[in-house]
Amino acid sequence: MFKLFTQFASHYQDYVPKSITCLREGYSKQFFFNDLIAGVTVGIISLPLAMAFAIASGLPPERGLFTAVVAGFLISLLGGSRVQIGGPTGAYVVIVYSVVQRHGYEGLALATILAGLLLIVMGLTRCGVLLKFIPYPVTTGFTSGIALSLFSGQIKDFFGLKIPSLPAHFLEKWHLYIKTAATWSPLAFYIGIASLAIIFFMRRFVPRVPGAILAVLLATLVVAFLDLPVDTIEKKFGEIPRTLPLPSFPLFSIEKIQAVFPDAITIALLGAIESLLSALIADGMTGHRHRSNGELVAQGFANIGSIIFGGIPATGAIARTAANINLHAKTPVAGMLHAITVLLIMLFFAPFASKIPLPALAAVLIYVAWNMSEVEHFIDILKGPRSDAVVLVITFLATVLIDLTVATQVGIVLSAILFLKRMTNTTSVNVCKLLLKENAHEHPEKYDSDIIFRDDIPREVAVFEINGPFFFGVADLLNEELRQLIETPKFFILRMRKVPMIDATGIKALKQFAKKCHQRNIVFLISGVREELKAMIVKSGVEEAVGQKHFFRNLDEALAYSKIHLEHALFNKELQEV
Repeated sequence: MFKLFTQFASHYQDYVPKSITCLREGYSKQFFFNDLIAGVTVGIISLPLAMAFAIASGLPPERGLFTAVVAGFLISLLGGSRVQIGGPTGAYVVIVYSVVQRHGYEGLALATILAGLLLIVMGLTRCGVLLKFIPYPVTTGFTSGIALSLFSGQIKDFFGLKIPSLPAHFLEKWHLYIKTAATWSPLAFYIGIASLAIIFFMRRFVPRVPGAILAVLLATLVVAFLDLPVDTIEKKFGEIPRTLPLPSFPLFSIEKIQAVFPDAITIALLGAIESLLSALIADGMTGHRHRSNGELVAQGFANIGSIIFGGIPATGAIARTAANINLHAKTPVAGMLHAITVLLIMLFFAPFASKIPLPALAAVLIYVAWNMSEVEHFIDILKGPRSDAVVLVITFLATVLIDLTVATQVGIVLSAILFLKRMTNTTSVNVCKLLLKENAHEHPEKYDSDIIFRDDIPREVAVFEINGPFFFGVADLLNEELRQLIETPKFFILRMRKVPMIDATGIKALKQFAKKCHQRNIVFLISGVREELKAMIVKSGVEEAVGQKHFFRNLDEALAYSKIHLEHALFNKELQEV
């Protein structure tokens, strides 16, 4: 009973929000002061980013603000990380833009709600750990591809090109840029390049001052006071609303769900990867440990909440989380205060925020894209193993040239292939006679009958050992070893003491191998099967195919059996000759 209670408590603990955990531990005035400073500062940083991400996604800027307020608050309130900051991110821009172009905002809203439900299911089924097994080349390919696509989407506003609307695909965008290059605005370009220079300068020489805020503030003041003919948020989208919209749900139908479901999977996977990566980085900076499954559940509720209040998809924001930590945030209260700060700015400073020039926001996003690009890591992987380089390039090209939905599917398939390849490489079938030389330095216990003490294995007996999981990726190894034998043995002993698991294909391979041995008059013996696998083997019919008497606890017993029958066969042969 106590064991069951402990298991239940352990399972439940994984979903307790860190906000509750921190309050239980004790929340001091000093903690609140630290959280207040960090939350307000990160809230100010989030304001231009939230609007920029929404605009880059083909939506009005207020959609990004609604997301920063609602999703940002819920991620901190319900999440499994102490200092995670959530909201709209550059990683989502490409997929959101694509969905909006194909299905409109209603389609995006439905896809995001489905993604939220998927995230909750992923958390409740404890998939948080599994996402860590996505290979680094795949995530780097995603990130670098998204960065290039994000950069490409800013060229129009950065140069002030006269383009009514941008196509979703990368090559079509650049073809249109080349066609309309003559329509560029020198004034817009000067504002954009000056804003970008300020951001990089502040980052290089005064890193504690948020360069993005300073660049946007200065650009807004210059454009407003000099009344420069440059596109601003107000000119393109109208005034920013001062309140959150009333809650509402998108209209849906079975046909609409089917149409947007692949996008929902992409949004869910991307959000899960990005949020857990951000939480993992936060753990490294703070020394704490996040609850991955609880974080996924929180991300799910936050995305649903964001859509109910007119927002867009949200996830953990790595840069804002790092800024939150550097500003000495202690608990999730800082993240909640960040969301409240964005709301207060909406309420009291919306008219000023509407004056922000679009080239300045484009400069901010170009800087974000540069930070996301991971150029050094990209080059390092290209210099590494060829398989990793191929996976990186394929994922990168699929993200840039096709779309993120296809790239996600390709990435998952490549992850599975890489995993299977490496699992296959770790499993081998070895000739046990060779193990004598390899293990010569070892000193086995005298009575350990599962270790070969001698090299007097008869020529008529072949002893092989499977080392590693026996699954469909390595099922053909046995047939290959039998095919390569120079002499056909009379007995084939298979050691399985180092097989931790076996799947349906491995079981089928054992049955087929037993049948092949029988056809070639080879006695097939199995030794050392682990107890946890024995029941499965008996239940699946392998024991019947091999023969109940042909299973042995260890190699000694199998060798003794084969020697007795060899001697008996030799005696009968001599008797017949006489």
